[in-house]
Amino acid sequence: MKTLKFLAIPLMLSLFFVLISAKAGDKENERVHSASNVLKDFSKMKESIPRQLLQQYEGIVIIPKLINAGLGIGGKRGKGIAMVKLADGKWSNPVFVTLTGGSFGLQIGVQSVDLVLVFRHKGVLTKVKNGDFTIGGDISAAAGPVGRSSTASTDYKLEAEVYSYSRSRGLFAGITINGSNLGIDKTANANFYGNNDSSKDIFAMSNSKKESVVVLKETLSAF
Repeated sequence: MKTLKFLAIPLMLSLFFVLISAKAGDKENERVHSASNVLKDFSKMKESIPRQLLQQYEGIVIIPKLINAGLGIGGKRGKGIAMVKLADGKWSNPVFVTLTGGSFGLQIGVQSVDLVLVFRHKGVLTKVKNGDFTIGGDISAAAGPVGRSSTASTDYKLEAEVYSYSRSRGLFAGITINGSNLGIDKTANANFYGNNDSSKDIFAMSNSKKESVVVLKETLSAF
C-alpha cells in the first residue's frame, strides 16, 4: 500500500505540471486565434492589403487590439505575433512580440486598432531580440497601399521596407507607429512552445501542429 502511495506522488506531480503548462499557453493560443481573426476581418474589407504585397514581402507582424491612447502625449501598447517566409515559401511558426511606443501631438482619447505590418525583408524580424528594433529609427513604416491587386494600388511598385495597415471599427484607421519599439515576448514563446528556443530558432521552423497555428497559416496563405 505504501508503495502505491509512493508511486502515485510523481504521477500526480506530472499531471499537475501538465495542467499548469496547458493553462500557461491559453493566453498565447488566444493571441494566435486573434491574429487569424484580424486577417479574416481585413480580407472582408472592400479595399484590403494587396495580394501581390503578401506574395513579394517576406515578413508580417499582426497586433490585435493595439491600444492607441493620448492626452497631449500619446502612447501605444499591444501584443501580437510575427512570422517570416522560409526558403520553401511556407510561413514560419509564429513568434510572440510586443509593440510599445509614444508620440507627441494634439490627441485625446483611447482607440483600439488592429495593426498589420508587412516587411520587405525577413532579416529585419529575425534579428529582433530584446526589443532593440525601433520603427522609424531602424526602418520607417509607410502607410500601406490598398487594393485587391497591385493594379488597384496607388503604389504598385511596392518599394517601402515596411508597410503599415491599421483597422478600427471596420474601417482603416490612420495611426503613426514610427518611434514604436518592437520586442520579443520571451515569456509567451516559452509558455506556448514549452521550451526556451530563441526567436531566431522559432522563425526557422514551420513544423508546429498546434490547431491555432495551423489555422493562422491557412488564413494567411488564403488571404
